[in-house]
Amino acid sequence: MNFLAHIYLSGDNELITIGNFVGDGVRGNKYKLYPLEIQMGILLHRNIDTFTDAHPLFRQCTKRLHKNYSHYSGVIVDIFFDHFLAKNWTTYSHIPLNIYIADFYKSLSKHIPILPPRFKTLVPMMIEGNWLLSYATIEGIQTVLNGMNHRTKGRSKMNEATKELKAHYEAFENDFTLFFEDLLSFSKIKRKEIEKQFLNKI
Repeated sequence: MNFLAHIYLSGDNELITIGNFVGDGVRGNKYKLYPLEIQMGILLHRNIDTFTDAHPLFRQCTKRLHKNYSHYSGVIVDIFFDHFLAKNWTTYSHIPLNIYIADFYKSLSKHIPILPPRFKTLVPMMIEGNWLLSYATIEGIQTVLNGMNHRTKGRSKMNEATKELKAHYEAFENDFTLFFEDLLSFSKIKRKEIEKQFLNKI
């Protein structure tokens, strides 16, 4: 899953949320260098990614893209799914999306000193461009994919993937809706397991 989903699936704990957000920036056992609640978030992030990559509906979505985007298909579907989460936000939260995101940005800004190096650079750009809110529109997704394609020096051609999003929009959205129900249930259980595991350490 992409940034917005990882944030949302973290629950109400501020540091667990930040750990889940930065999970891709921490490799191997280096997560143990961070405060315990951030460690919990990083482990939750890894479990969410493992569950997502193995889920039949997620894999079904990547198959629609594999011919044109090969191993980048999973990354593209992650971004598509953040779009559907943002678009249908009121289904999942009573807090308006713009307020939810603004509060998260405040939390991030407060904790920049403890973020992994890559995220210390990324976060100011994310906040300035309001990436998370932009996921709610196809135009915003296009901007994200343009940036991803630029970072791959044009090899991924991810900037062209909104064509498939538009062509199979209903199918992608239906798959997301069913998949996200499963992911919500899994994440709640896994978060409690991790919290229990760390309980005697805090």
